[in-house]
Amino acid sequence: MAEVTRVPLQPVSRNPLIMLFLGIIIGAALAGGTALWLARPATVDVEETTAGTGANPTKEDVVFVNYVGKLEDGTEFDRSQPAPWPVKGIMPEGTPMRLDGVVPGFRDAILQMQKGGKYTVTIPAEKAYGASPPPGSPIPPNADLTFEMELVDFMPLADAEAKFQQLQMAMMQQQMQAQEGAAGEGGEAAPAPVPAPAE
Repeated sequence: MAEVTRVPLQPVSRNPLIMLFLGIIIGAALAGGTALWLARPATVDVEETTAGTGANPTKEDVVFVNYVGKLEDGTEFDRSQPAPWPVKGIMPEGTPMRLDGVVPGFRDAILQMQKGGKYTVTIPAEKAYGASPPPGSPIPPNADLTFEMELVDFMPLADAEAKFQQLQMAMMQQQMQAQEGAAGEGGEAAPAPVPAPAE
């Protein structure tokens, strides 16, 4: 029978095993941390410059805002215009907007605001237009946006619709009064000309 030669095995030091084990744990933690950092949700930064009062708007509200939108380099790409309400005192000042019609970051910012407050808002590209800005827009793909905003007022959609109808009624009354005033200034309205008899 053949004799098996025994080779004595040297014991493995515990230090390299511990180092290997720690290296695996640290590598996994770093990989996980990098993955978490890359997958972190884009958040909207809302900085209050002038405090507002009262409650915050809801997603179902109509908001009235003044704003200036800028790119990262300071280029202005949009600005609200004064509302051309023909009758004052019915609708609030500011540009009216439904929150279901704006980019997600704009909506997220407004939901954190209070009436009368002024804010500086930074919206990451993922919450703005991403890689597909509106055609013809000065906004480049994947652009972060900054807005200087004022929340003038807000109200439920039903209230805004009722105020809009009230505004339309007031405009009709103004037109009727203007027509009556024009007829009263010149006396009776001139009769329509009589067509000539056909030959």
